[in-house]
Amino acid sequence: MRISSSQYFNLNVSSMSDQQSTLATMYQQISSGKRISSASDDPLGAAQAVTLTMQSGALSQYGTNQTQALSSLQQEDSTLSDVSNVMQSVQTQIIHAGDGSLTDADRSSIATVLQGYRDQLMNLGNTQDTNGNYIFSGTKGGSAALTNNASGVGASYDGDLGQRTVQINSSRTVSVGDTAASIFQSVSATESSSVPSATTGNAGTGVISAVSMNDSTNTSNSSTFKINFAVSGGATTYTVTTTPPGTTSAAQAFTAGSKITLGGQSVQISGAPANGDSFNVQPAASGNTDVFTTLDNLISALKQPLTGSSTAQATLSNALATAGTQIGNSLNNVLAMQTSVGGREQQVQAAQTALTTSQTQNKSDLANLTSIDLVSSISSYELTQNSLQAAQMAFSQIQKMSLFNYLS
Repeated sequence: MRISSSQYFNLNVSSMSDQQSTLATMYQQISSGKRISSASDDPLGAAQAVTLTMQSGALSQYGTNQTQALSSLQQEDSTLSDVSNVMQSVQTQIIHAGDGSLTDADRSSIATVLQGYRDQLMNLGNTQDTNGNYIFSGTKGGSAALTNNASGVGASYDGDLGQRTVQINSSRTVSVGDTAASIFQSVSATESSSVPSATTGNAGTGVISAVSMNDSTNTSNSSTFKINFAVSGGATTYTVTTTPPGTTSAAQAFTAGSKITLGGQSVQISGAPANGDSFNVQPAASGNTDVFTTLDNLISALKQPLTGSSTAQATLSNALATAGTQIGNSLNNVLAMQTSVGGREQQVQAAQTALTTSQTQNKSDLANLTSIDLVSSISSYELTQNSLQAAQMAFSQIQKMSLFNYLS
């Protein structure tokens, strides 16, 4: 097959043009450090790069979410720690108030101290974050969580029951805020004791003890028990009404300090109950669970003068027994809530560790896909450049190989 001079010329020019185009592309890659500058460079690779870039953006947002979630949980954890410390101080004051050697003035001073603790709890319940949102108001962050009741006893929750959640990865969300109602006005279902109390208006000196748990599996522990006393002819007897089912036991002789069995629980009543006096034992969740109401009732009881009145002393002792159990239940609830918050903090921290790994892998994959190996690329560039120069030199020499050059 004969190749004309024009064909040979065009073939070599086309080959050198392709090499020059390749060199230009390689130079652009070396200058930018990128293997893919446009989709036409590598359509499949460009599509994969877009996917990885979108994934990188999502991972970055998850990182921001995780940081915000951890900050919120740490603030709640710290606040709950302060709440538990205040409640423990309240417990100490309740024990102190039971000292029979105290005067009315001493008890009034304790009431003042307890009022200060109550104010601290109210302030802690209305804690705000750096953006001014109330952290315990549910999804109503712009409203204070707690306000004092107009009656002067207890507090009202003004938030809602929603929980703020944050998505910390593609498959998991975490709650970053609990409500003041669940913290200050609820008790733990598993860490609470039944609450003993004396009926208002008792005229005797009977004082009820804390409730002892003897059999936690007894189904009647969820009932409310009312111990009714009768005094006739110098003999004191009592009956126990259980609700539900609403049954009353036969009358039994009363001995001060003896154990009175209530299903799987028991109490002791000291002193001398009067005819018609009664005492109650009810599940923690079925009575007062508002810590502010508990404190207000206790403060009021401590301000009542006791000098010279054994009945008033018994009334205060019963109030202390009731408040002591209720504050203990509230404290256990706060500690359980704090444990829950700590668990969520661990979830976020674990997600942060996993996210760091994912981000590193994503960055590596994207770099491998779109970036060049500079050493290898420069070597290839020089090899292609040398090849082009050799082709140019050869073409220059071949152009001189014409018959007319030899005939002249």
